[in-house]
Amino acid sequence: MTVPARGPRQRRSGRRFDLRATALFFGLAAVGLCVAGWVVRMALDVAEQRPVWAFVLLLGGVLAYLAGRRTRSVPPASVLARRTTGALEKGTATALDALDETRTTVRPPEAHHVQEPVTATIDDHESFGPDEFEQATADLCLRDGCGEVEVVGGAGDLGADVKAVTPDGRRLVIQCKYYGDGNKVGSEEMQRFGGTCFTVHEADIAVVVTTSDFTRPAAEYAERCGIVCVDERRLREWSGGTGPAPWALGPRTTEGTDPLDQDLW
Repeated sequence: MTVPARGPRQRRSGRRFDLRATALFFGLAAVGLCVAGWVVRMALDVAEQRPVWAFVLLLGGVLAYLAGRRTRSVPPASVLARRTTGALEKGTATALDALDETRTTVRPPEAHHVQEPVTATIDDHESFGPDEFEQATADLCLRDGCGEVEVVGGAGDLGADVKAVTPDGRRLVIQCKYYGDGNKVGSEEMQRFGGTCFTVHEADIAVVVTTSDFTRPAAEYAERCGIVCVDERRLREWSGGTGPAPWALGPRTTEGTDPLDQDLW
């Protein structure tokens, strides 16, 4: 019996898979990416801190790239060097001029606006309106050394027309009552203010200033609650500098008040 002879096995063409070579390739690729990222980050930091030099380097890179593209028609080395040097000088001069112009045109920081007190005093309050009276009271606080003075009167002010901080650091809340001679501040108005000045506005010193006077019940309520009452006489003395500021006063006592002076509400 004849057995046919097998021919030689054909070897597969191509390279065998090498795990070490593949791992080495990817490792080198990762290192290269890390180095490239570090270089890019350094370049960005330099560009942020030294924009002029970054512009010069970028211009030099662009010129080098253009010179490489024209290798077939490259002029002599001396001519190319002169052209590159001239371009770099122009670019540097332009960048420096732009930087100097930016520095010279930078505006200095704006000074904080300081509110100046008005020249009018409370002595001429007859010519005021309610808003002017509140502003004039705030101006007196400024004049006598208060800080953070603001006029907050209006709808929803909850009784606080002027807020400030006294020279010794206490929170001051003032309600202004612009009344005529025959209209006095009553206890109902005083109670409304007393219900908000300490609990809502957290006043250390609560003051009611009026161009008129206070009824006896209003003065008694203010005395019990520790609210300072500044009537027309005290207001004129404070405005003219002959009397103390409200934060230096205590609540007005009711001694000597006319017992017939009652609220008519």
